[in-house]
Amino acid sequence: MTVSAWTDDRVGRLKTLWIEGRSAAEIARDLDHGLTRSAVLGKVHRLGLSAGRPPAFRSARAAAGPAARRPPPARASPAPRPEPLHRSAMDAPSHGTATILSARRQDCRWPYGDPGDPGFALCGRAVARGAFCAAHAEIGYRPIGQNVEGLMALAGLA
Repeated sequence: MTVSAWTDDRVGRLKTLWIEGRSAAEIARDLDHGLTRSAVLGKVHRLGLSAGRPPAFRSARAAAGPAARRPPPARASPAPRPEPLHRSAMDAPSHGTATILSARRQDCRWPYGDPGDPGFALCGRAVARGAFCAAHAEIGYRPIGQNVEGLMALAGLA
């Protein structure tokens, strides 16, 4: 009879680390005792955890891995330039045009509404800085020295 390396404690730890977004290699190092990345991936697959983990939960290093080393694909026309950041918060649209599933990397991901509501949407305009269009970047990215009064005014409470 063969003794399995997958004890109940290890399986529980695997589930916790996987849901936290850790990579298979990180989990293998954490669980130690000769487990490999492949063994972790196999167990994740057998437990059915791989289908339930959205791409947003991947670790930052895993997300930047192979894509960071690959050259960008050739384009027929030049990529659109981001909008300059001189727009005011008043330029922000009043509703979103993209969904969680339709938003791409170059689409603004400013949320509109509660994620649990059927009408939840993301801005969807072209990204200018980080994950947001120019208008939302102006709101979302504030200088570190911002004081309470300035934040209250921004929120319309002062």
